[in-house]
Amino acid sequence: MNNPYIILNNPFRNKGTAFTDRERKKLGLVGTLPPRVQTIEEQAERVYDQYKLRPAGIQQRKFLMEIFNTNRTLFYYVVEKHIAELLPIIYDPVIAPAIEKYSEIFMKPQGAAFLRIDRQDEFEESLRNTAAGRNIRLIVVTDAQAILGIGDWGTNGVNISVGKLMVYTAAAGVNPKEVLPVSLDVGTDNQKLINDPLYLGLRKARVTGKPYYEMIDHFVETARKVFPNVYLHFEDFGRDNATKILNKYRDKIPVFNDDVQGTGIVCLAGVLGALNISKQKFSDQIFMTYGAGTAGMGIANMMYHELLLEGLSPEEARKHFYLVDKQGLLFEDTPGLTPEQKPFVRKRTELPTGLNYTNLTDIIKAVHPTVLIGTSTKAGAFTESAIKEMAKYAERPIIFPISNPTELMEASAADLIKWTDGKALIATGVPSAPVEYDGINYQIGQANNALIYPGLGLGVLSTRAKLVNDELLSAAAHSLGGFVDPSLPGAPVLPPVKKIQEFTKNNAIAVAQSAIDQGIAASGIKDAQSAVEDNQWHPEYHEE
Repeated sequence: MNNPYIILNNPFRNKGTAFTDRERKKLGLVGTLPPRVQTIEEQAERVYDQYKLRPAGIQQRKFLMEIFNTNRTLFYYVVEKHIAELLPIIYDPVIAPAIEKYSEIFMKPQGAAFLRIDRQDEFEESLRNTAAGRNIRLIVVTDAQAILGIGDWGTNGVNISVGKLMVYTAAAGVNPKEVLPVSLDVGTDNQKLINDPLYLGLRKARVTGKPYYEMIDHFVETARKVFPNVYLHFEDFGRDNATKILNKYRDKIPVFNDDVQGTGIVCLAGVLGALNISKQKFSDQIFMTYGAGTAGMGIANMMYHELLLEGLSPEEARKHFYLVDKQGLLFEDTPGLTPEQKPFVRKRTELPTGLNYTNLTDIIKAVHPTVLIGTSTKAGAFTESAIKEMAKYAERPIIFPISNPTELMEASAADLIKWTDGKALIATGVPSAPVEYDGINYQIGQANNALIYPGLGLGVLSTRAKLVNDELLSAAAHSLGGFVDPSLPGAPVLPPVKKIQEFTKNNAIAVAQSAIDQGIAASGIKDAQSAVEDNQWHPEYHEE
């Protein structure tokens, strides 16, 4: 005889009050539910009404997570129906306080696999247990060393893997049965967590160096053994580790690092959108990255590879870049350069003397950038004097202060519009309200990685692409064109989140087509659109 509570406690099977009378009889659920059978539409209306009663922010997310933990289909039905409103609740920015309070408010593991560095012999068992016989095709894995703009959060950071996968499903229709969030617990350097009696992770300093990289290798090997076709998405790893891990595997298996590549793709898409408005050429732009860490160098590399695809030589392409980090403008003799920064640094003899190259206004005066992208998490770094200096030389300055959360932005959209007399083409990392200036309503694009990585992932999964190379990433960035009318006054450089399901499908098809054209798709896959549509999951109930 069926145990009804096994079904009612399985979020992939549970339908709650939507189980039909026939299903209740067949599955041993008679008498375990109220008598009325509801449609998913009726359930969703009730859930949304209850959601609206909760205090804004973390309490609303907590309520939605209760639905996620009990009924995945209903959860995604509600999220898809209200996606522009709910995306900031289930993901950025509300996910930040949810991560900080994870151990404090823990109720359920949300289907995640928790792997600890001191028990690597349990990796395979752990992955098999959490997958519970499901065919896992996508893993989002984090060691939580560099979460958003809030730093090292150890095991609490598993929430970022859960949140990313929610966006994959809500935006692109990736099947939630085929995904797995993974936490790699290697300790934490956040002393506040170590001292917190409620903290649920390992209470020791982070493991680094050779033992750390051996653990990463063991994880990748084990994940590929248990799930042979899995696509690995690395999330919020530390500055040095992120690039090293990506570079080790990107030419061998399908891997993606959202911090290195995702931010770069969405910024490339934003620049392409801005140039669609200004009617200028990509190869004429001078790029300044303010904040040359993981995200900043990912952006620089994405722009660099786009210049190569446009036909520039490596030497010509590198002349289009200037990096600014905590030391100021980076020169070849600047102490502490990372391997990723070194190809893009400049010679001091290239620039005029007598200027302070730790001061952004002076740097802009010397360099004349047309594109300024901030990933510094330094609030207010884009000062009025610096932006006005940029506007002297750039006809339509492209300015993306994308640090998040909001309190860490380099400048507000409203100030940038005012300081450039409405000339700036802007994207911000967090949602920004439209700006009214001189009779024009300026729509502000959001340079949110969620615009890109779900469609990219769906395209990769749909074709079983062998690798995720620069051509696939460029196809993803270019696919966002056509969703904004550039002739409208105040048009945004990126499409609005409310259209995310529409442009994500377009994104996936473009990526799938690129994989087919390059010959890196699985054999027999010839039609990109059919492949994508065949792999999209929709939140609807099916009779058991």
